[in-house]
Amino acid sequence: MNRRHFLTALGGGVAGLALWQMLPGEAEAAYPYKLSDAEWRKKLSPWAYKVLRQEATEYPGSSPLNEEHRKGLFHCAGCDQPLFSSTTKFDSGTGWPSFWQPLPKAVGTSRDFALGYARTEVHCARCGGHLGHVFDDGPKPTGLRYCMNGVAMRFSPA
Repeated sequence: MNRRHFLTALGGGVAGLALWQMLPGEAEAAYPYKLSDAEWRKKLSPWAYKVLRQEATEYPGSSPLNEEHRKGLFHCAGCDQPLFSSTTKFDSGTGWPSFWQPLPKAVGTSRDFALGYARTEVHCARCGGHLGHVFDDGPKPTGLRYCMNGVAMRFSPA
């Protein structure tokens, strides 16, 4: 991942700033599936590369996976790790494929301050590819909404 910076001001008028930068290559080294940047660029479409490796966000409503309603599994477009079951997919009305729960040990999370406030980023546990974000406004039983970039996934029918 090439964006691991955050800058946040402490509240209450306190003049304090925290700046953190992960060294290049440090995040990638933690994942079992590794490719060089050139290999990622060759393997992925330009948009999939931007999302999975540079943490971009696809345009809302642009993914065909929004309309995918068959039974099956959603896999990481980078390393083919199974991520979500179709049984946990729901229409969130956001324009991105949404799920209320990932498969066990399929994803990891980290704090993301790119927009100036804290969000929880979701990434593939196998390759570290950026998938989207998770929010606490989803349906029961978890109350979570895993809002994923469709270009970061592929669907495999049951």
